[in-house]
Amino acid sequence: MNETRTVAFVASERDRACPFDPSPDLRRMREKDGLPRVRVLHPVLGEVEAAVVTRYDDVRAAFAHPRLVTGNGIDPDQPRTLYNQPGFLLAYSGAEHARLRGMLTRSFTVRQVERLLPTMEAIIEDHLDAMEQQGPGVDLVEAFALPIPSLAICELLEVPYATRSMFQRCSQVIMSGTADAGQVIAASAELHAAMADVVARHRAAPGDGVLGTVVRQHGDELTDEELIGFGITLLAGGHETTATQLALSVLALLRHPGQLAALRDDPGVTATAVEELLRHLAIPAPVLRTATADVEINGQPVAEGEYVLLSALTANRDPALVPRDPDDLDLRRRPVTQLSFGFGVHQCLGQQLARMELKAALPALLRRFPTLRLAVPESELRFRTGSTVYGVEALPVAW
Repeated sequence: MNETRTVAFVASERDRACPFDPSPDLRRMREKDGLPRVRVLHPVLGEVEAAVVTRYDDVRAAFAHPRLVTGNGIDPDQPRTLYNQPGFLLAYSGAEHARLRGMLTRSFTVRQVERLLPTMEAIIEDHLDAMEQQGPGVDLVEAFALPIPSLAICELLEVPYATRSMFQRCSQVIMSGTADAGQVIAASAELHAAMADVVARHRAAPGDGVLGTVVRQHGDELTDEELIGFGITLLAGGHETTATQLALSVLALLRHPGQLAALRDDPGVTATAVEELLRHLAIPAPVLRTATADVEINGQPVAEGEYVLLSALTANRDPALVPRDPDDLDLRRRPVTQLSFGFGVHQCLGQQLARMELKAALPALLRRFPTLRLAVPESELRFRTGSTVYGVEALPVAW
């Protein structure tokens, strides 16, 4: 079946009646046999046809399939963009991906991430203090959700916090899903130049952060371009995604006061709450993958060279994963192997960092402002429906 979708589909199409639920069309795709083909707009490739995978078991298997790859290396004849940057992990597959990823993995273990917790708690408290002084109302995206992961990335990369505005502007263009190729290339070039300065400093005097550690341990094995790609990987993977997850989590909780109260008042709920919010919201969009050989997904053929989209949004709501009320938000639900961080060799490198930030930030916010509420009607909120990372543009709140 051939269907046409706007660029908004690339960000996982949502139900107009609820900004968190899959659209009726996506649900129908999951319920039907076969793999529907849709037209999607890619910022560099233009309009292409892709097979859409929507069921949990199929999406998980496809994430792990060695012949469904996110990249085939770097094309030196093409401009530098997110997926054509040496060292950007999603641009690689196979042995080269394993080689590069292995140099970063040790920096993102649970133990390493927990070392950042005191710093993150101090950052969170500082921003809550600033909100209290500015209040009784703020845009939660600008005042809280965006600066928290921005500071975490600056800590990891050991760059001045003032650089965050450039990082934010460039990453928003690159991840927008609606920018044209020229805009993406220009933003990529600006980000590349800034990251080149960071790498040059670490080459001269390696710091204690992730890039400095990689330079000390593997500097002779990497080019400067690959180190730049490492920095861009960390920025793209852990900056905007966590910010939008924070903001949308608060909005979802405000829609469910009983769930909000559970997270605010019961510290024992925090871990399951974060897993449930990650499952429920599924903000990262499907990344286009390419079949490097003829393959089958649940018995359905995908030809070599075809593009494939994996929908974590519909997979996370599949009754095969969550038999009871999969569309409900239940912060006490026993955690399941949700796919918001992907699965397999390309599973999100910084997922433990994201979890740590969410576990620290959400309860702290709700306890500091127990009467938190939306400051505008929900109908006035604007969602980034065309963005590579689904989110809310602004979240005015009061207390």
